Amino acid sequence: MSDLSAQVLPSNLLTPTTQAPKAGASESKAQIAKTADSFETSFLSNMLGQMFEGVSTDGPFGGGQGEGAFRSFLMDAFAQQISKSGGIGVGAAVQREMLKMQGLS
Repeated sequence: MSDLSAQVLPSNLLTPTTQAPKAGASESKAQIAKTADSFETSFLSNMLGQMFEGVSTDGPFGGGQGEGAFRSFLMDAFAQQISKSGGIGVGAAVQREMLKMQGLS
């Protein structure tokens, strides 16, 4: 190498590396776990929304149009609680597959 390249480029850029750094593996696993839990919550919210779609809001004790408008918020809260309580296993399966795809299993 010429003297010019040694002056311009730091020495760590001049030597080739053979492996990617492993320091970020724990952060990647934590991010994958968070993403899998978020996916399960979204899945449950959609599933619960479909289950309650046919429920009528009419009647003397029904919530009317307000109940229909805020039902999605209730389904989100139900889904978050179910996920916090252990979920239904979708998140664990998604996490396992994501780890396998990233080579972190």
